[in-house]
Amino acid sequence: MEVNLLDLLNPYLWAVNLRNFLYDRNVLKVCKLGVPVISVGNLSVGGTGKSSLVRYISEYLSKKFHVCILSRGYGRKTKGTLLVSYKGELKVGWEEAGDEPFMLAKVLKGVSVVVDEIRCRGGFYAVEKLRAEILILDDGFQHRRIYRDFDILLLKKEDLKDHLLPYGRLREPLSSLFRADAIVLSYQELNEWDIKLEKPVFKLYRKNWRILDGEGNPVHELKNLEVIAFAGLGDNEQFFKTLDNLGIKVIKKISFRDHYDYKDLKLSQDKLYITTLKDIVKLPSYKNVYYLDYSLDVPGLIELLENAIIRRHRAGSSAGRATDS
Repeated sequence: MEVNLLDLLNPYLWAVNLRNFLYDRNVLKVCKLGVPVISVGNLSVGGTGKSSLVRYISEYLSKKFHVCILSRGYGRKTKGTLLVSYKGELKVGWEEAGDEPFMLAKVLKGVSVVVDEIRCRGGFYAVEKLRAEILILDDGFQHRRIYRDFDILLLKKEDLKDHLLPYGRLREPLSSLFRADAIVLSYQELNEWDIKLEKPVFKLYRKNWRILDGEGNPVHELKNLEVIAFAGLGDNEQFFKTLDNLGIKVIKKISFRDHYDYKDLKLSQDKLYITTLKDIVKLPSYKNVYYLDYSLDVPGLIELLENAIIRRHRAGSSAGRATDS
């Protein structure tokens, strides 16, 4: 991957490269948590589907293992190690947890969620106190302090022509792709695209779109009505574009900044609104506000994870039992 002149002159590039160099040479040490760790991350600021992919992987792995999602808890009003949920049982609200960890905790049954700004500390808590068997790092690609067994990197087509911060939205140069064990190409249902790399590449499709009310019940008749759409995501245009593609009659689109808290939101009782799961978990129960949800399909990824992680987990468990005896 070539680096353009604008990025070469960017001090941010040299700071990122120095940090990665120190980790690559083991000058900066990592912590190992004793259980398989899967990292899900990206290169750019904003939405590429990280939380959706974490949800997808967690739902599958939790059928066999106690999975704990570990997040920094961006924007939360607390500090330190915080248990957001234990095997699907919510322990705190979204303001204490942060909106994305709370969202995952609310929809994932049987999965635990922990937030900690010092993720090694949070990871040890999950393993030692909660007896987590697999950890999933949400937005973990740049967080190299924790050793991971498998690094999944989400990529948007727009990333290929973007620039590093502050001139663009990239947090790392495209050359950092080499660190990933697998690449997942986002938003294939909007615009199918591909890339050739010497590592596994998978395609992420969003499907089974459904409109739900605040209690999670399907609302079928909304497709024939006019709605106001609003969102506070890293990339709101993806949400609005999806509504257009689904044929939903949107009369107004309101875009808020990512992680918006909606404290000043004023809604009209005679209007219908549609938003996202991440946004609706921060709202009180409105009868005229609905959200769009969906399922993921990433053909081949789960099978690769089973081979790379599950077998390693079983081998480690067998060795542990033999040692204990």
